[in-house]
Amino acid sequence: MKYFKFLIAICFIGLLFSCGGDDDICESGEGTPRMKVAFKNALTGKRRKMDSLYIAVDYGSGKVQLGKKTVIDSVMIPLRVDDSPLTDVYFRIADKGAESKVTVNYTQKSTYVSPGCGVKKNYENLDSKLDPTTTNPVKSLEAGQNFIENEDKTNLYLLF
Repeated sequence: MKYFKFLIAICFIGLLFSCGGDDDICESGEGTPRMKVAFKNALTGKRRKMDSLYIAVDYGSGKVQLGKKTVIDSVMIPLRVDDSPLTDVYFRIADKGAESKVTVNYTQKSTYVSPGCGVKKNYENLDSKLDPTTTNPVKSLEAGQNFIENEDKTNLYLLF
């Protein structure tokens, strides 16, 4: 009986100390932000919705298809988190259609967030360039906010 009480006391104390905070869960938007891309009409300059858009990103090991987006006015695109100073993003409006290549150049700044989230990357000095050989379907680009600290502001406008 003496050992039984001791065992229960040890279990209770272990249970008490094992309950920790939720600092190991990264849920409140503290992770690396994505680039927000919106769309405009090339003739009028007014914002527009896209009926369909196919997006691919080159993260350093070839293109990764992000899939088809339908009836959208903006899209969030994750950029590279390795120490590369650029990310290539590809846009199409049809599954097998012409593709426009946009190169996004930036400088990265790392910030420690928490043990669970680790390091957050912020992007500064964004400069996007449309590949001159692929001006279909994207006609031109318009810069938005030139840094990414959160996902609130539009960083790039694609003119179709």
